[in-house]
Amino acid sequence: MDSIKAQLLNFKLHFIVIVLTVIAEMIGVIKIPIGASSIVLLPLFYSFVIGILINPNVIKKASSLITIKQAEKATPIILIAVMPFLAKFGTLIGPSLDKILSVGPAMIFQELGNLGTILIAMPVAVLLLKMGRESVGACFSIAREPNIALISDKYGLKNPEGIGVMGVYVMGTMFGTLYFAILASVLASLNLFDIKALAMACGVGSGSMTAACSASLGEMYPSLKDEILALAGASNLLTNATGLFLGLFVALPLTEKLYKVLTKKKDEKVKAELGSDSNV
Repeated sequence: MDSIKAQLLNFKLHFIVIVLTVIAEMIGVIKIPIGASSIVLLPLFYSFVIGILINPNVIKKASSLITIKQAEKATPIILIAVMPFLAKFGTLIGPSLDKILSVGPAMIFQELGNLGTILIAMPVAVLLLKMGRESVGACFSIAREPNIALISDKYGLKNPEGIGVMGVYVMGTMFGTLYFAILASVLASLNLFDIKALAMACGVGSGSMTAACSASLGEMYPSLKDEILALAGASNLLTNATGLFLGLFVALPLTEKLYKVLTKKKDEKVKAELGSDSNV
């Protein structure tokens, strides 16, 4: 309780955040055309970049402005800051329920799309990056809080699997919001996917990533903004509700199986290379 009180009463930290917010809002929305597509840069992006520049963990000289302890206190406040946006999702889901239901089974089956990332990420991690058991924790999900809890319970965070999931968690926290905002605007401008599909894809189980992704889409399609936010919010809610079970019973076993297959192939390749060298 004292810790939470200390965070809320850290007025210097709040003042810095307000200043960053004002600067970011003054810059406004910038659209950068790239061929047939375009990238939408939101105020969230500018505040993210400026936040990195004054982070003492990134640039040591910034410690004169904000200390490492203050930077650590800012981390849990992110969850509080995202809550109003998530609450807005909730108010939009009800009025748009008929549109959400009209999507049909796609809303349920889109969760299976997360499994596709395993098939892409695992070969890259094991065969290209030469990762060991860390790849299991890193590749079975996008490593948000429920996924960390699952890995912690099954393997422990001090083991390679725990190191893998925490590594992705840190990277997702630092760059996930930026990545999702830019990716959403690029994909929307290419007109390869229905805007409803992209809105549902925003709901990955992370409030900040969902907010950034849906905000970018809403900026590109202002007439569909409420529908985009409603679909993204419903998708995110569904992911949080079913994601843990999907990870436990499907994603993690699939990752383990794929890891065994890939490491077996890698061992066979090494043995073949050693055999050819001995023959020479």
